[in-house]
Amino acid sequence: MLYQVLIVLLLLIAIAMISLILVQQGKGAGMGASFGAGASNTVFGSVGSGNFLTRSTWFLIILFFGVCLALGYLQKAQHEETSNFSNIGDAPEAEVVESVPAVTTDAPVVETDAPAVKTENNASKSDAPVVSDKK
Repeated sequence: MLYQVLIVLLLLIAIAMISLILVQQGKGAGMGASFGAGASNTVFGSVGSGNFLTRSTWFLIILFFGVCLALGYLQKAQHEETSNFSNIGDAPEAEVVESVPAVTTDAPVVETDAPAVKTENNASKSDAPVVSDKK
């Protein structure tokens, strides 16, 4: 619940910050205002608007970063993981495989160069069979 409230608050702060930044005039506009060109159109006078908007923007920026840090802390606390090495002492159980009986067919004889591997039922098995046709 707190996470969703902070997300909405972050969105509102961001919208307010963007609107305050867009309302402010650039540094180049100060030259015209100093000669009286823009002083009559401001709500706070010729000097007061810049000071008020600047302080409001800084306040919103600090609030924005504070909410971002709080969201990051909540996200980290929510997804706290244990170390991958915490279960080193637990050995996995071995898989039991039943042996398959040998099948007798009329298949051609297979000669291999690889050494034979003995299995439980003493049948020879090779990793790389080579088929030779003896005629």
